[in-house]
Amino acid sequence: MRKRWISLLVTGLLVGGAVAPATPALAAPTFRVPFPCGQTWSGQTRSDHSPAYAVDFNRTDDSGDPVVASAPGTVDRVTDLGGTSYGKYVRINHGGGYSTYYAHLSGFNVSVGQTVGYGKVIGWVGSTGGSTGPHLHYEQRLNGADIQVRFNGTLALYWGTKSYTSGNGCSSGSGNGTVDTSGTPLTVRSGPGTGYASVGTVADGTRVTIACQTSGTTVTGTYGTSSIWDRIGSGRFIADAYVYTGSDGYIPGVPRC
Repeated sequence: MRKRWISLLVTGLLVGGAVAPATPALAAPTFRVPFPCGQTWSGQTRSDHSPAYAVDFNRTDDSGDPVVASAPGTVDRVTDLGGTSYGKYVRINHGGGYSTYYAHLSGFNVSVGQTVGYGKVIGWVGSTGGSTGPHLHYEQRLNGADIQVRFNGTLALYWGTKSYTSGNGCSSGSGNGTVDTSGTPLTVRSGPGTGYASVGTVADGTRVTIACQTSGTTVTGTYGTSSIWDRIGSGRFIADAYVYTGSDGYIPGVPRC
């Protein structure tokens, strides 16, 4: 009799396990770098950070630069803690227990309950709260606990500093243009301005693919005076004033860097 009861108990456990399997964990969203398409930022992690897995983002003259949602979701917190802690910060709920925090902002561009997508500007880089200088404090959390940050499924560097280039909000479009300098090679710069280092030249008449456009040093060229710069490769910018694109200004459909 005893053996029969044990047999029935084991059978019941097996049947129960088959009827009520454990609920699988939901996959994490595809998080992207929290800045506009094409921008490169320095991200620092350190073991004495609070919380430990947060990333501090910086770049030159970054105060007031736009911060964007790193994944689609719903804004569930827009808070100003004054001169302490996170200062002005935004939290986005991405579902499945995942959320992101954006802290030390100088101002807000969203409200609680608002649905946001990739590339949506949620605020601007600042130095509010316990910050000692302008930067973005960024976190990814699962069920309230901070987790190691991943961008496009790739783990951020722990511990140290690494450059991250944003693919956030990039459209699939690109533009084309033809360099026109009346014969003189056009200098290619490492950034959008004449103060950036020269990284080569482009010959007059060259057809170029423009991945994105941004503002920089104002230049007077073949097509008038313009502050627009065209990115034609990683770390390669040329002055739009010397490029025929068919548009008077920014090219429609081409993303901003």
